[in-house]
Amino acid sequence: MDFYPLIRPFLFAMDAEKAHEFALDWIKRTQSSGWLRRLYAQRRVDDPVTVAGLEFPNRVGLAAGLDKNARCIDGLAAMGFGFVEVGTVTPLAQGGNSRPRMFRIREAGAIINRMGFNNQGLEAFLKNVQKSTARQGQHPMRLGLNIGKNAATPIERAADDYVSCLRAVYPHADYVTINISSPNTKNLRDLQSNTSLDALLKALTDCREDLKQTHPHKPMFLKIAPDLSTDQVALIAHIVQQHQVDGVIATNTTINHDEVAPYPHGDEVGGVSGAPVRQVSTEVIRQLRQAVGPALPIIGAGGIMDAEDALEKIDAGADLVQIYTGLIYRGPALVPQLAQAIKEYKAKACHQAQPPRTAAG
Repeated sequence: MDFYPLIRPFLFAMDAEKAHEFALDWIKRTQSSGWLRRLYAQRRVDDPVTVAGLEFPNRVGLAAGLDKNARCIDGLAAMGFGFVEVGTVTPLAQGGNSRPRMFRIREAGAIINRMGFNNQGLEAFLKNVQKSTARQGQHPMRLGLNIGKNAATPIERAADDYVSCLRAVYPHADYVTINISSPNTKNLRDLQSNTSLDALLKALTDCREDLKQTHPHKPMFLKIAPDLSTDQVALIAHIVQQHQVDGVIATNTTINHDEVAPYPHGDEVGGVSGAPVRQVSTEVIRQLRQAVGPALPIIGAGGIMDAEDALEKIDAGADLVQIYTGLIYRGPALVPQLAQAIKEYKAKACHQAQPPRTAAG
């Protein structure tokens, strides 16, 4: 039974961030209890696929930002995800921006947030990761650890924070995501520019080469913004390939508020997620796929609210997809719905690609 429609009115009656904290606290308390976990657990659709050298149980993941401190990995895994990404974590704990800083725009199926990488820091984050049991057994769910910089760190020293985080999380991750695309940390998106991105990725790939002396290879993904020109997408594609980054997550939230502006809270400062970012995110995926060719993995995120949205991302060139705001609005049942739809779509495409059989003799 899908209990979320019964619970959602209660959550949506609360302040958005308080509801977020309440839900995470409840998942944390119940994730080790089999019978309580049934209130949100979903069947996991088996649709294994290998991307960036990792086998994912299915193509649907949770985007970073929901569980910044990695407290609920096991509970989130029970929702049927093929992979879960937690963070963004920064070297030191920080409170983020002042409240209120999260707003639902129900009329647009959107959320505006200006959280500002609020998290408890690397030490607490890794303790929680190590407590998780979700990756035990055959065909485990994959875990991504998303890293960023502290707000107090000058942008010219950003690489120091990213390297510190990479060294700490690398042994515990299935893959690591480099988040340079949040609009809520001052000047962070400047790291997407030519010179800055080149220097950052060189520092991180050099660090990973050092880590590979004592640990297995772990893929690194770069998370980019949707608010990029065609030329900027092409430039990022070139630099990513030059530094042999394993893939790109496209995209984070948008700073374009046109679709939410008419509604209450639509003028709040922050990144917009949910339905309003769907089209621009898909276009970035399409441009990125054209720029990098067929081989480089792309994880599509942004505005996936139903199966049609997920298939749109796959059509545009994504290998995997991630959700966040769709989970808030639709609940855990959305996860197997998306995974099943993609599985059937891929099976049909594979069947149609098979050459017709000819009669023997």
